[in-house]
Amino acid sequence: MAEFSTTKLEPDSHLLLDQPLLRLPNELLRKNLKSAQRQIEMTNKNVTSAIQASTNQSPAETLASLDSTLAKAQNLKRKLEALQIEENALHKQQKSRIQHLQELHEIPSLADVKYDHWSHTRLDRLLVDYLLRQGYTESAKELAREKDIDYLVDVNVFEESGKIEKSLREGKMQDCLTWCVENKQALKKIDSNLESELRLQQFIELARSGEMKQRLEAMVYARKHLAGGQDPKFALQAAGLLAQSPDTHVEPYRTMFSPTRYTEIAQTFLRTHHELFALPSQPLLYIALSAGLSALKTPACHSEYALQPSTLTGAPVCPICSTELNELARNVPYAHHTKSFMEEDPVVLPNGRVFGRERLRVLNEKIGTEKGWVRDPTNQGDGVWEVGAESVKKVFIS
Repeated sequence: MAEFSTTKLEPDSHLLLDQPLLRLPNELLRKNLKSAQRQIEMTNKNVTSAIQASTNQSPAETLASLDSTLAKAQNLKRKLEALQIEENALHKQQKSRIQHLQELHEIPSLADVKYDHWSHTRLDRLLVDYLLRQGYTESAKELAREKDIDYLVDVNVFEESGKIEKSLREGKMQDCLTWCVENKQALKKIDSNLESELRLQQFIELARSGEMKQRLEAMVYARKHLAGGQDPKFALQAAGLLAQSPDTHVEPYRTMFSPTRYTEIAQTFLRTHHELFALPSQPLLYIALSAGLSALKTPACHSEYALQPSTLTGAPVCPICSTELNELARNVPYAHHTKSFMEEDPVVLPNGRVFGRERLRVLNEKIGTEKGWVRDPTNQGDGVWEVGAESVKKVFIS
């Protein structure tokens, strides 16, 4: 029979959290290619039209048209050169990430010192990802430079999305609209309504003043951007808004006129951005912690007795019950234990708490309980009980 080793490294199970590491560069390369194709098609169309129009022009006009055409071609060259530089950087980033993941497949055991180095690098990546998502961009950059993991993190992507999110929360939508135009085809593929939400918000700002001139502008704007080919609910909401005042109490128009709508749009943008670039909605650090917390969580972790660590019992603070991780662990599933541990000669107190009989006696001596009586050392406010069959009952485990 082959000997089972608990230190054997299973690379595939370790890489479950690292899918975005390779998927994001692929998405960025795809976006880069689409941008290049779009620039070439637009320039080709303009150049062809200019050449065809110049056939019936005078020599001077033809020369001017050729100069304009040459300028457009040079402008296209500059844009393609910039896209090529970006593409080369993405290929270099992709190569570094593949090499980083390949290193794990070359480590034979969890006890190998190389695994410690690799896991520390991954932890640094998770911390940078967390800092970027929380808006601490400069701290994330500094950590990435210090640990030399610039090609393993996505600072530029999160920095760009962070700027757009901030502008949306401040009530500015132009940056996000530009982003939507640049990613129009990709957004259409995932059936996103982000651009429609932005257009509706611009309509709301036009209709907010209540002046007839701006209301007419709002109607023209709605016909152009919210009618025809869009989800009909946006056009219907716009029509309903024209019949309401900004101080209305009628829902959903009251909420739509509220400034908090900008926060909702910012959250919608982040969800759409992460979906578009195959990024998880939560920080990877949360996902990694949740897996570990689930392995430790028991039904007692969120009970009233676990809210404060006890200094009397000498028991270590449970990570699930700690103030730092308690809220994060609240929604993770309980651990599946194949083996359980119970103190010797267990007894149950009237409040439902279980202790080993000898340990309960020692703890009650420490807290000064009168002989022949016991109290719960973790919550002395529950009262004191006489040692006997009616109050302290023996527990039988089947």
